[in-house]
Amino acid sequence: MLKIEKILLHGGTVLDLENGKSARADVAIVDGKIRQVGEIETESFGGDVIDVSGAVLTPGLMDMHVHLREPGREDEETVASGCAAAMAGGFTAVCAMPNTEPECDTQEVVQFIKKRAEAELVDVYPIGAITKKRAGREISEMADMIRAGAVAFSDDGSPVLNTAVMKRALEYSSMYFSPIIDHCEDPFLFEGGHMNESKMSTLLGLPPIPPVGEEIMIGRNISLVRYVGGHLHVAHISTKRGVELVRQAKEEGLPVTCEVAPHHLVFSDEDLKEYDTNLKMNPPLRTPEDVEALKAGLKDGTIDVIASDHAPHSVEEKQVEFVEAPFGILGLETMLGIIITKIVKEKILSLEQALEKMCISPRRICRLPIPRIKKGEAANISIFDPDKKWTVDVKKFKSLSRNSPYDGWKLNGVVLGVVNKGLYQKS
Repeated sequence: MLKIEKILLHGGTVLDLENGKSARADVAIVDGKIRQVGEIETESFGGDVIDVSGAVLTPGLMDMHVHLREPGREDEETVASGCAAAMAGGFTAVCAMPNTEPECDTQEVVQFIKKRAEAELVDVYPIGAITKKRAGREISEMADMIRAGAVAFSDDGSPVLNTAVMKRALEYSSMYFSPIIDHCEDPFLFEGGHMNESKMSTLLGLPPIPPVGEEIMIGRNISLVRYVGGHLHVAHISTKRGVELVRQAKEEGLPVTCEVAPHHLVFSDEDLKEYDTNLKMNPPLRTPEDVEALKAGLKDGTIDVIASDHAPHSVEEKQVEFVEAPFGILGLETMLGIIITKIVKEKILSLEQALEKMCISPRRICRLPIPRIKKGEAANISIFDPDKKWTVDVKKFKSLSRNSPYDGWKLNGVVLGVVNKGLYQKS
């Protein structure tokens, strides 16, 4: 990692995601700030010149749904290893989900995570638990966690089943303009399930998870927002009907946003024929019809954010029978490549539209400053070549875990480096 005193990113194309514009330009960075954007003579620059010809320079990408596992499961991931994986994937910011051990439900845990991330290039924004111990019974000390640095609240991995508690959480969080990010499932319908309920669950003989469980909880939460206000963000949406409910809420003008994970865009329950535990996640893979509905939701703007739901697990946990394996797959190091290859190259979104959902939208939802590649701004930049191909090799991952279904895939989008906090990391 290079501390930036004076460097020139030479020969790239600079994207302005807010205005949908791009232009060939050099970017001079001095002491972590952008000194000049335009055509710059390399001979007279007087600092380190980094050739990024053919590459795209975009405001730093952000993944707003990441499990860093620290504190508690440092064998699976740590803040440091998660940040290394984020940099390898082209990200300069992540939001850390609260299902740690102990749960991130107090200001002390928020401060612990932020302290761990101080020396990292990647900005780490903790998400606090909605309820104490993520037990769904009593809302957490939200004000204390906000003061400590929490940017949103979620019991991710567990829905807030008690409607009265969810109502209070929306009311209380709205006082601080913080979103409630809900994992929308009915646990009574989910209990004992291991894959989406469909013809495939019958054929494979696996206990089912009905998609209506997601839809019921999304509908309930939207009704609560309509009644008491607050900002609802639906995590990892996965069903056709769920997308329709969010679309209707937006048309009504309600403050409802949502995200989709790459794996729900490229896999369906029909891919489970080999019982690959690396394809076991929650929400589960849905039907091909659901996949097409998610793509349509991306295209028409119903889905605001693309987020990885990066969920590390040890090799020992995943190398078991399907029904014994935990839910979750890795995503930080492959998300950009998957989205460029399967969403941009297939013309579902333009590159600028896709990046907006991985840079601008997540920061707006979390009420964070949006980086810009402009003179005088702090340098917060992701650099990648969207046309260059690479092959996924899980053995080379920066993450401590290896539970990825993409091993061996050939993807577009080679990450060349990231810049943030006065630091430059070459990939």
